[in-house]
Amino acid sequence: MKKLSAALLLLATTAYAQPYDNSMTEDAIKKRIAPVGAVYFEGDKAAVAEVPTGPRTGEQVYQAACFACHGTGALGAPKSADDWAPRLAKGADTLLNHAINGFNAMPPKGTCMDCSDDELQAAIDFMTKN
Repeated sequence: MKKLSAALLLLATTAYAQPYDNSMTEDAIKKRIAPVGAVYFEGDKAAVAEVPTGPRTGEQVYQAACFACHGTGALGAPKSADDWAPRLAKGADTLLNHAINGFNAMPPKGTCMDCSDDELQAAIDFMTKN
């Protein structure tokens, strides 16, 4: 009887002494198996972030799509007024054509595939004046 009592006491204290593992709680499990993303359907107004209406300014387009190259001069992109001078001499229509269709290392529309021609022109105006 003493051996049985000692074994039960040892078993009880061993089980009690184990650290609590909260990785198996219901909340922890739900967090681990939660979906990474979500799908929204057209017309689901509550889930869709507001999209700006109207054209973006030249500065907005420059900051979002043009700065990576034209702000750093990467791949020979014109950055300063001296860099822009020979390009401006070719005319505004040529600059816009190069922006739309791509030129040298610049891909068509730079990196702004959803920009309109007017937004690209505004970005060119912003870059050449600053």
